[in-house]
Amino acid sequence: MSEFRVRHLIVVLGDQLDPSAAAFDGCDPACDVVWMAEVAEESTHVWSTKMRTALFLSAMRHFAQDRRADGWTVDYRTLDDPGNRGALGAELAAAIARLRPQTVRMTAPGDWRVLQAIRDATSAAGVQLVIEADRHFYCDVRAFAAWARGQPALRLETFYRHMRHTHRVLMDGDAPAGDRWNFDTDNRAPFEAQGPGAVPGPPQVEPDAITREVLDLVRTRLTDHPGSLDAFAWPVTRAQALHALERFIDERLPAFGRWQDALWPDAPWLWHSQIASALNLKLLHPREVVDAAEAAWRAGRAPLAAAEGYIRQILGWREYVRGVYWTQMPRYADTNALQASGDLPGFYWTGDTPMPCLADALRQTLDLGYAHHIQRLMVIGLYAQLLGVEPAQVHHWFLAVYVDAVEWVEMPNVLGMSQFADGGLMSSKPYIASGRYIERMSAGSYCRRCPFDPGQRTGPQACPYTRLYWDFMLRHEALLVANPRTAQQVRSLERLDATERALIREEAAQWRRDSR
Repeated sequence: MSEFRVRHLIVVLGDQLDPSAAAFDGCDPACDVVWMAEVAEESTHVWSTKMRTALFLSAMRHFAQDRRADGWTVDYRTLDDPGNRGALGAELAAAIARLRPQTVRMTAPGDWRVLQAIRDATSAAGVQLVIEADRHFYCDVRAFAAWARGQPALRLETFYRHMRHTHRVLMDGDAPAGDRWNFDTDNRAPFEAQGPGAVPGPPQVEPDAITREVLDLVRTRLTDHPGSLDAFAWPVTRAQALHALERFIDERLPAFGRWQDALWPDAPWLWHSQIASALNLKLLHPREVVDAAEAAWRAGRAPLAAAEGYIRQILGWREYVRGVYWTQMPRYADTNALQASGDLPGFYWTGDTPMPCLADALRQTLDLGYAHHIQRLMVIGLYAQLLGVEPAQVHHWFLAVYVDAVEWVEMPNVLGMSQFADGGLMSSKPYIASGRYIERMSAGSYCRRCPFDPGQRTGPQACPYTRLYWDFMLRHEALLVANPRTAQQVRSLERLDATERALIREEAAQWRRDSR
């Protein structure tokens, strides 16, 4: 290949595994080359779990195999190649020097850091870089920016309705299906005391030879990285992703809506879709996911509330956070409106905490690379926010541990929604709650196993969530009382006298010291 002068070097990143991506437009296997690289930097810039790394590498290798079968030349650098430079920019620079392409082409990446590295490498080499818009989304970044300029404030509900109108999703003429835009109030039910009952099992993907090779590689080269590979069963090909989507629509979508916010011990999957990683790797297109959910409702196979609740996550929230990310970066990464400065507790990497709800969510995350959205927001993220952890540390942890974590989707979810670090730019209120919330949404199943009482805010049996919740309101009382969505919540402080306020602050401070 050293004598072959390529026309276009087509850069394909680990989260761009779509053969119809815009980077391939106008390209020809006879004179263009696909370039892919596995580099240690992508697992070390945050301390990625073995599960997350293995998923990306396996999916990349399957994609490369399929492109070769389609007649493409694929220049592929594996993690264990001798001389692997360990960084994406360095590997791309070396490939440009070796292959001497006329242009480098790519689909817009999902990570600001990666975009800068590729720009730097091509600029230093004096090669033109062509970046094509990512067709994987409903809403182009420029279209989002244009919409945002006409808004008094960024709000999901306004954007979601705009997207429903624009793309004619769940619409009956000009009216929303069921004459309601949002069925959120129907989708917040906790389980009864007996729990979720029988839940369909997740689709199991048996690792093939490529995946087994990757698992061995990750175990060998990333021995000090957190997490486990024992339960690896994620979709790594488009066929597997389509099967997972079909299983979700048929087996779990009908019950998804009602119990999407419910919690239960040792029940990681419940009725959630488990296809976010396939969507973010671009093995699935959001249009086919949304269309499948709407078709299930129109065919009478799922309630409207369930279909709408799921579609809102894809057509609404997923598109919304991407728009926020790309219109606000790079300054968004440094937001810290609440001036939180604490360190992330070490047990986030082990799950060793006496709080069963948090221990369950953390251990499940490390074992599976997965936790559903309420575990992430109202158990793991909530604890970090109430404790006062520096938002960047929370962001880095979330990016490191979840198999569906790509920065464009993870960062706004963590900094904006979970930690309120952007001061309300993308979410109108801090998502705060006491231990009573977890007790309610899990029908008390965690609290019955816990040494702490969610109803107590002080004393040795006080639930850490409850104690820290009241301390959070005391610390941020002025902010919360000025917000119409939290003003009533914070007025509950009026029943605390000076003695109890001081005790809450003292015990919370001691808990923080003990959490280091």
